[in-house]
Amino acid sequence: MIKQILGKLPRKPSKSSENREFGGSSAPSSNASTSSRSNDLVSNNISVNLDHTPLPGPNSASNLGYGEGSKFPQVGHPKLNGNTIVASYEALPGFRDVPSSEKQNLLVRKMNLCCVMFDFTDPTKNLKEKDVKRQTLLELVDYVTSANGKFTETVMQEVIKMVSVNLFRPLTPQPRENKVLEAFDLEEEEPLMDPAWPHLQIVYEFLLRFVASPETDAKLAKRFIDHSFVLKLLDLFDSEDPREREYLKTILHRIYGKFMVHRPFIRKAINNIFFCFMFETEKHNGIAELLEVLGSIINGFALPLKEEHKLFLVRALIPLHKPKCLPMYHQPLSYCIAQFVEKDCKLADTIIRGLLKYWPITNSSKEVMFLSELEEVLEATQPPEFQRCMVPLFRQLACCLSSSHFQRGTGVLVVAERALYLWNNDHIENLIRINRKIILPIVFPALEKNGRNHWNQVVQSLTLNVRKIFSEIDPELFEECLRKFQEEEAKVEEMKTKYDATWKCLEDIAATKAASSEAVLVHPA
Repeated sequence: MIKQILGKLPRKPSKSSENREFGGSSAPSSNASTSSRSNDLVSNNISVNLDHTPLPGPNSASNLGYGEGSKFPQVGHPKLNGNTIVASYEALPGFRDVPSSEKQNLLVRKMNLCCVMFDFTDPTKNLKEKDVKRQTLLELVDYVTSANGKFTETVMQEVIKMVSVNLFRPLTPQPRENKVLEAFDLEEEEPLMDPAWPHLQIVYEFLLRFVASPETDAKLAKRFIDHSFVLKLLDLFDSEDPREREYLKTILHRIYGKFMVHRPFIRKAINNIFFCFMFETEKHNGIAELLEVLGSIINGFALPLKEEHKLFLVRALIPLHKPKCLPMYHQPLSYCIAQFVEKDCKLADTIIRGLLKYWPITNSSKEVMFLSELEEVLEATQPPEFQRCMVPLFRQLACCLSSSHFQRGTGVLVVAERALYLWNNDHIENLIRINRKIILPIVFPALEKNGRNHWNQVVQSLTLNVRKIFSEIDPELFEECLRKFQEEEAKVEEMKTKYDATWKCLEDIAATKAASSEAVLVHPA
């Protein structure tokens, strides 16, 4: 549902001369279109139907005193910014009801009003006040959408203040009945929804439109949307509410596009999140969303690739294949890896060896994922890079071909079946044809055994097709491999016969000695 509401981030943003490293940044929506969407926000119970395209926006509240430990007033506290709120929490006049000269002051007052926090865990408390705040937030969204003049420094300061008060909060994990959950079980769990989402969503929409607005001057806004603000925004990616993570993904995408000065810092901060996830916690709810943003960023990297980007691939992206919860984020990770190969085909050898390093041993479902990703990488691999890694690669594929993996009724491919599908890819098959003299001797034993006695009929059929390909392109090599395989089988059978004879001899000796001992015990001298 949330993906229908927000729309997906573009997988391959178009490049522009201004934003090559980002892969292009979409132009903000026109005032007319955003205004109509603002009306949808009100009429459809805050169900936003908006094309969220990449724009900039990292603001920080560090200069305003909004530290992590700062406490903002809740309802019932005597004062908020010097204004008494105990007596009443009333709606302010609409923007249409005041002259143009007073609109900015009214905007500031409305944002101060929205800094009051409510307890959403109890749906019966402060109903009137909550509705007033909700309507005020919707008015702010509409105002930012239809603004036709540059936002001043004062307005930006109040915007970041209001956003910080409402969004930056501790993310306390919700209790689950079963605290020890396997990574694959988490996919089946219902996502936990934040009870404050009806208000949080409007705040996120307000921030998104503020960042996207052409009236937000990046040079001025970067004083408030600073590194501290970006870090706090990234901390929220660990939210258990998928709706919140979708908004954060879109906002971070826009921030990266608009605030070029923050791009290196954002990449480094995401890198640190990955390190903490891989080497410390192996628990983070927003890895998939962060990788989706990175997919667009990597797509826009200028060529030749900087050493910094290659190090990020080797130190962060490739090791992300190790955690048990890989299925939760494998698709966007695979897309990021494929982007690097498309950018620089010489990285194929590094990536394939990295995959082999983290290749799963006992997890068949994960092994099928690796094979799918390997196909994407090989599709962009050129012969020189392929030749560097083909020996260890096809040793691993030979093990996959010999796998007896079986999962009834799961819809998961058999490992051997998925490995054999690599020959259906024309580019990969051509690479194998060119290097058949090295590859066929490695995989031939597995192919021969599969064709004879694999339990799965699909695997047997695919194996026969692959054997036919090899026998047609190089009959002499095929016959030589067959002869060697038969010789090896004969040797194995001969050794087995010797072992059996040896064991039989040992058993006879043991039996003779046992009989002699019994005779001595029965008839002592």
